[in-house]
Amino acid sequence: QVQLVESGGGLVQPGGSLRLSCAASGFTLDTYAIGWFRQAPGKEREGVSCIRSSDGTIYYADSVKGRFTISRDNAKNTVYLQMNSLKPKDTAVYYCAAGFGGLGPYEYDYWGQGTQVTVSS
Repeated sequence: QVQLVESGGGLVQPGGSLRLSCAASGFTLDTYAIGWFRQAPGKEREGVSCIRSSDGTIYYADSVKGRFTISRDNAKNTVYLQMNSLKPKDTAVYYCAAGFGGLGPYEYDYWGQGTQVTVSS
């Protein structure tokens, strides 16, 4: 069955970097788009970035453009989110999801369990 497992979260100081991984199983990355989302306490889940399955088109939320980079390794069936210049407002649980594509959570059918990212000094 379709499974997504995130890893790479943790505590980092402002200005620091983290790389999140989303390991997919039960399907290949040319089947579904993969999106990264985040949810902070008391806030709605928001789209951060996605990469389409068909042509590799990439989208970023305005809040992370120029700081975050999404990439995929088809051989490892894994999608990454490189996060640089992290800010305290980036603190959230980060999820990866598989689905149609775009930055709306409703466009995705399968979700990982999430990984916590905390940006604090």
